[in-house]
Amino acid sequence: MSSVLTDLFPHPIVQAPMAGGVSVPQLAAAVSDAGGLGFLAAGYKTADGMYQEIKQLRGLTSRPFGVNLFLPQPETADPAAVDVYAHQLAGEASWYETELGDPDSGRDDGYDAKLAVLLDNPVPVVSFHFGVPAREVIDSLHRVGTLTFVTATTAEEARAVERAGADVVIAQGVEAGGHQGTHRDRPETDGSGIGLLSLVAQVRESVGIPVVAAGGIMRGGQIAAVWAAGASAAQLGTAFVAAHESGAHALHKQALTNPLYARTELTRAFTGRPARALVNRFLREHGPYAPAAYPEVHHLTAPLRKAAAQAGDAQGLALWAGQGHRMARELPAGQLVEVLVAELAAARTALSAGGAR
Repeated sequence: MSSVLTDLFPHPIVQAPMAGGVSVPQLAAAVSDAGGLGFLAAGYKTADGMYQEIKQLRGLTSRPFGVNLFLPQPETADPAAVDVYAHQLAGEASWYETELGDPDSGRDDGYDAKLAVLLDNPVPVVSFHFGVPAREVIDSLHRVGTLTFVTATTAEEARAVERAGADVVIAQGVEAGGHQGTHRDRPETDGSGIGLLSLVAQVRESVGIPVVAAGGIMRGGQIAAVWAAGASAAQLGTAFVAAHESGAHALHKQALTNPLYARTELTRAFTGRPARALVNRFLREHGPYAPAAYPEVHHLTAPLRKAAAQAGDAQGLALWAGQGHRMARELPAGQLVEVLVAELAAARTALSAGGAR
């Protein structure tokens, strides 16, 4: 790994920040204590809610960790399209005996307030999704001793990350579960994402800062593969969804390896932005009609997803998952890190010996 990263965590394993309650302090602490880099997800939380989780995490581990922020999104949604989608979801609201959410509940996710907290109470790492923060933001975090990671889904985006002064670029392949971290949400590019190995190689040749590879990684051998392609470390999300400490709903954890959910798709059905999830009834019925409208669709469907969880109905949940979901292992997070490290060592030995399996 790059010395920028080895000073933080000895093993090249980053636990992806998964918003919506998955990346709880207990999970991040277990990963960091095992020698990886645990992450909290500040998305969809208030600034105070984020601060309380940081305090809780600091009480659980003395190891470095990170906090992830969503960048504010431009107002590009067509209100008429959102209204049409709301009408299409009326049956869901009736079925779950709830109301649809207000699509105009807020656009910036409390970004400025969260930054203020992180500048007053610095953490080792802050990462950004859905764009590149302003150079002044990155400089201000550097002044308080915080390293900055930014997601990119193309080599062009990676160059923008480097120009902004970020320390690390997270190269996110199309295989990744949850939201694609594209810097601009352009519907005409839906389905045209780049596979991880190709992306890592392209990004490695485009920037001089360390690269962390993300997307469908579930085994140590895959970490070795992205390392060979030029990545300094790997970020794993779906692999940790099933971990004992994960805050994911039990139905979500079970669905990862349930034969009923045979594949994943990128969909706008739940949030209005492309995100990879297990194909269930909600995705099949509403995915083809969901508009490009984030976070309006997220706000609109939030009560439906909450009601589905309360009803124990996985067919109405956003079952975020990467393409490697069937390889999920239900282990304590620290043990999973140990297993991945052992698999990585074995794969590197095989690569060094010129062997193959």
